[in-house]
Amino acid sequence: MRELERVLLVEDDADIAELARIGIEGIGELIFTHYASGADALAHIEQDEPDLIVLDYRMPGMNGIEVLAELRTLRGCRDTPVVFMTASVMPQHVARLLGLGAAAVIEKPFDPITLADRLQAIWREQA
Repeated sequence: MRELERVLLVEDDADIAELARIGIEGIGELIFTHYASGADALAHIEQDEPDLIVLDYRMPGMNGIEVLAELRTLRGCRDTPVVFMTASVMPQHVARLLGLGAAAVIEKPFDPITLADRLQAIWREQA
């Protein structure tokens, strides 16, 4: 099985994005790419070739569900695992995101120290 190497984060909050970068790149030693909007991510995603995509659920412009729908139309991203990050983790909300094809849902706030390990575990489950 191929190892997780590249993680792309789509997150509009700069502070949350920085905490994720520390956890994914700094602690997890993975290649980290960040976009502050779904539109920016979609414009660059095919050149970034992420192994795993982490989407904020609530963003201005396109929300995470809309970004996920667009990702699934792109040949290179149809099977890329997507993880949602959200503060809204009521069981019915999580079930909806999983039903739309998300590999997992991570609750905000998250622990940057364990974030890369969580993403690695999700990656292994998808293999």
